[in-house]
Amino acid sequence: MSRDTWIVLLGVGVGLLALVTLVFAVKLGLRLLATKRMLGELGGGGKVAFYGALLYTFFPLDLLPDPIYLDDIGVLAVALSALTKMLHDRRRRRGAALAPASRGPAHDPARK
Repeated sequence: MSRDTWIVLLGVGVGLLALVTLVFAVKLGLRLLATKRMLGELGGGGKVAFYGALLYTFFPLDLLPDPIYLDDIGVLAVALSALTKMLHDRRRRRGAALAPASRGPAHDPARK
């Protein structure tokens, strides 16, 4: 193969890689936006994680140049993970606060 052919193949490969990472970043961003309706439950920490991830994703200065979306994907994934953990912790605490302290021997599942 000639040198020009290799350059074209390399360009196509880099373009496809950039397209795949962009699609992945957009999908993570959409999942993060879907969690926006739960921000009221999560308090200030959830809002900071949510808006911080969005700002970093759309901010023009990145750790890596924009054709490489790995840093954006990482920030979105960490924010989504943190929001999910906050939500599960909040719901677990709320469930524990609503549960009765003791149901007594009549409700003991081990006795069945």
